[in-house]
Amino acid sequence: MVDLRVKIGALTLKNPVMPASGTFSEGLARVFSFDHLGAIVTKTITEELRGGNPTPRVAEVGQGMLNSIGIPSKGIRYFIDYTIPEYERFSVPLVVSVSAPTGELFAEIVRQLDVPGVAAIEANISCPNLEEDGKAFAIRAKSTAAVIGQLRKATTLPLWAKLTPNTSDVAAVARAAEESGADALVVANTVLAMSIDTETFLPRLGSIMGGYSGPAIKPIVLRMVYQCAKAAGIPIIGCGGITSAEDAVEYMLAGAAAVQVGTATFVKPNAMLDIVGGLLSFCERKGIACVSALTGAIKDRGMHVDKLEALP
Repeated sequence: MVDLRVKIGALTLKNPVMPASGTFSEGLARVFSFDHLGAIVTKTITEELRGGNPTPRVAEVGQGMLNSIGIPSKGIRYFIDYTIPEYERFSVPLVVSVSAPTGELFAEIVRQLDVPGVAAIEANISCPNLEEDGKAFAIRAKSTAAVIGQLRKATTLPLWAKLTPNTSDVAAVARAAEESGADALVVANTVLAMSIDTETFLPRLGSIMGGYSGPAIKPIVLRMVYQCAKAAGIPIIGCGGITSAEDAVEYMLAGAAAVQVGTATFVKPNAMLDIVGGLLSFCERKGIACVSALTGAIKDRGMHVDKLEALP
């Protein structure tokens, strides 16, 4: 019998598969029971009401998807009063993704989430930071350390830092998050990109640029997971282009303890269940008793790996 349980800091998950924030809602419970997942990760919430970005917000491009949703939110009070109760009927941990434009506002929303039903906080530090001229917190190690330090003081809940692939030195950012109190790293968010319709000459997104996700970004984020695993000692959750159990295995071999599935759920709503089942079958075929044994099991010893230096 294969043991699919994994540990993410103080949390023990029944399996390593969970949704990526923004690709999942309580309505999917009509398709399958969330109790089959390792955890539930909510859509990112904000303190204030937000309407989101102008349409069109989504476009299919090549082997992936562009999106610029803009984090529409009904605010934290609505989330606490109505959304959390919707998830309380499930036995798996509820991880709440949060976003704010400043460290102070980030800390304020996290303090309000110290309520029953919330198992962990996922800090979406891939969002714009008004204190750094609009650049994402996770672009730089310094701003990452500052915001994670503020969040660590604001909550005793497990704190996951969601990093961005749009940085030149993800290893330094990972170390800064760990040293400032993060309990785990989510690697990573979407890749900044754009697309233009050659018939109309118009950008395919209403906000011109957006985040690129899907199978095309998997090799990029897989490399980042490997780098972060070498640089930091806290658990890593891999996120980027996962559509199959084999993808999840790759991420775990590179150093991830668990994975998040996003774009694949739009294509096939029960994709995460297929990945859970596929991980079980893979471990049975390979004679692996515990799926956690895959984490960091890449056979890279003795191989020469060029160090990827930060761009000036």
